[in-house]
Amino acid sequence: MSKKTIIRKDGLFYHPTFIKRNEREAILEWLKTLYPIWEMRFSENNPPPEGDTQRKLLRPVYWLGNWQFACLNYYHPPKGVQNRCIHAEDYPPVLKKILENIEGITKMHFKKNEVPRGWKLNTCLINFYGTSIDENGKKVDTARVGDHKDFELGPVASVSFGERAFFQFVLGKKDVKNNVLFEQWLEDSSLQIFAGDLYKEKAFHRVQRVESKLKTFFDLNVENFETRRINFTFRYVPVEHIVHFKDLPAPQKSDVLGYMQELAKNSAHFERALKR
Repeated sequence: MSKKTIIRKDGLFYHPTFIKRNEREAILEWLKTLYPIWEMRFSENNPPPEGDTQRKLLRPVYWLGNWQFACLNYYHPPKGVQNRCIHAEDYPPVLKKILENIEGITKMHFKKNEVPRGWKLNTCLINFYGTSIDENGKKVDTARVGDHKDFELGPVASVSFGERAFFQFVLGKKDVKNNVLFEQWLEDSSLQIFAGDLYKEKAFHRVQRVESKLKTFFDLNVENFETRRINFTFRYVPVEHIVHFKDLPAPQKSDVLGYMQELAKNSAHFERALKR
């Protein structure tokens, strides 16, 4: 392991050069087959709460394992578990092999009570960070994520490619000064795993900014967007909480139908899901 590898007994593991060069090349080549989509935060049957407004997410996304649409409020146990996770495409072989290694590292370095029974990294959010380009050609840097938690059960693993990102764990409200618990740069090909009471349950995390020093640009199927960082966040959702699109209640099905139709244009999985 690199000298910069971080292993903290309170629930954090970081390896700056985890992904091998051949694995990186294979993953980036596979990413060219995807067609990420832009999602709106709310929908007709899940309108913005009072004081909030409808808005587009800051970045295009793609999910593997199961798709958690923003307008369905994502997976949020203990109460928000029904009709949140829709069956999505399986992992490609190169990711399956890497995940076996990550799951082994997790079970080795984290406490048994931090890894739920049946835990397996069966869902993955792929975020594309970079610069949006509007209809007038104006560029706006949207490469950031505000304070939030990943509510899926057990440890969360994160793999990054491209420009490095300044990542922070924070405690308390946004306007509290000096609330940073831990911060670090997430490098190209790095692995971060976090779990437990402190980093997973109590702390929020955020991406403050993504550098552009290397002038990285990924040639992907994303219109009006320049991608300079790609992040895979692997999580666990119990299989009993993952449903087929056809089994969604009518309101939720209506809210995500347009996304499903867009995905089906380039995905055999989602094309089949619509035909069921």
